[in-house]
Amino acid sequence: MTFDEFNFHNDIAKGIRIAGFKEPSPIQEMAIPIIEDGKDMVGQAHTGTGKTAAFGLPILNKLANGEVDRVLILTPTRELATQISDELYHLGRFAGIRTLTIYGGVGYGRQIALIHKGVQVIVATPGRLKDLYKKGKIDVFNPEIVVLDEADEMLDMGFLEDIKEIFEYIPQNRHTLLFSATMPEAIKDLSQSILYNPEYVSVVDENATTNNIIKQRYYIIDENQRDEAIVKLLETEETKKCIIFCRMKREVDRLSEHLLAMGFSVAGLHGDIEQIDRERIIKAYRRAEIKIMVATDIAARGLDIKDISHVFNYHIPFDPQSYVHRIGRTGRAGKSGQAITLVSTEEFRELKRIQKEVGADMEFSTINSESYLNANDYEVIARKIRSVDINSKISHIIEHLEDMGIEDVVKKAISIIINTEASNSSTQIGYDYSSVKNMIDNLDSGKKATRNNNCRKKW
Repeated sequence: MTFDEFNFHNDIAKGIRIAGFKEPSPIQEMAIPIIEDGKDMVGQAHTGTGKTAAFGLPILNKLANGEVDRVLILTPTRELATQISDELYHLGRFAGIRTLTIYGGVGYGRQIALIHKGVQVIVATPGRLKDLYKKGKIDVFNPEIVVLDEADEMLDMGFLEDIKEIFEYIPQNRHTLLFSATMPEAIKDLSQSILYNPEYVSVVDENATTNNIIKQRYYIIDENQRDEAIVKLLETEETKKCIIFCRMKREVDRLSEHLLAMGFSVAGLHGDIEQIDRERIIKAYRRAEIKIMVATDIAARGLDIKDISHVFNYHIPFDPQSYVHRIGRTGRAGKSGQAITLVSTEEFRELKRIQKEVGADMEFSTINSESYLNANDYEVIARKIRSVDINSKISHIIEHLEDMGIEDVVKKAISIIINTEASNSSTQIGYDYSSVKNMIDNLDSGKKATRNNNCRKKW
């Protein structure tokens, strides 16, 4: 199937061609006809599957054809709101469709003025939109189509009550669409209360909660080895762009400063960073001017960045769903990705719980402890060679090397120095399988004992 078969308005079709879209993704092929028919819909799909175009294109087509005048799209984060708004602008620009992004952290005045000028599409975060409705600032905007995107993330971020309140201000006679990667009970209940006889489409395997094209592995380390382990992995993994997830803001600041001091292209992202700086960092990361993002879970929610090859969990996340959201930053649009978790022996039991609950196939690995020297080490070796005093007994060695050329002698002598330095700098990071086998076996045997005890109690 091609996009031509949807018979979009000429101006929308032009935007599609310039965007380089040729064949619709599965979620687009299923969702577009339903939305075109004006039916409410629940779509289950991960970010990176073409979801924005799945609801955006039929909505833009209805605007271009004059079937509707106003559309509201709710998203969990400022970053995702900006991304959606940009994509809709580029797809609908030849039809003259006006979009506006509304989020907190900036002044109300300009947003309110643009709404009253007559924008057709508002992409908003729940908190700021609720405030505008409560204060009566945007009574003129009565959307005929409403989209809830990343509904499960809005639930995780505590926006459920805000969303319910927003729907009290929105006309009942509306076309409503809800998209979510997962379907917890709260989202199912919400969909039943705000949608009318919806169609359901899904491109998510219900039997798998983690993407099977993401290779997941973990390393068991001592608590004081986290920085050393991350540095070693960044030096040895073939990363394009990567995210390192931390639990706390202060951990983000400390680790990003440490990596920056070591010469890595890195920036930190968390909730206390000013909006203008957040936008600058994300743009630089998207353009690959920054290769490593150190972030908290909340800061990275809704980020849709291409070509993230690796996700590192500096600390194990607090809950299984956070693990799924974290590793979902890689392995997008059919590309493979790597998810790497650092876990201490004390955290190992929690890792196994997450592994069981999300059905993840995690591989135990050992950090390569082979000798490795970086550019700074080579510079130090060169300085040592320049400054060393020549040993008086060197002539006795030269007598045994008369059959070799001077260049070969120098190369081999320097190789001895390099190998010695590398050997001295080589230390074991974390544990190999033989070291932790008993711990793994004991944990498994503990589970068996618990099951046996439970069986005896029941009997």
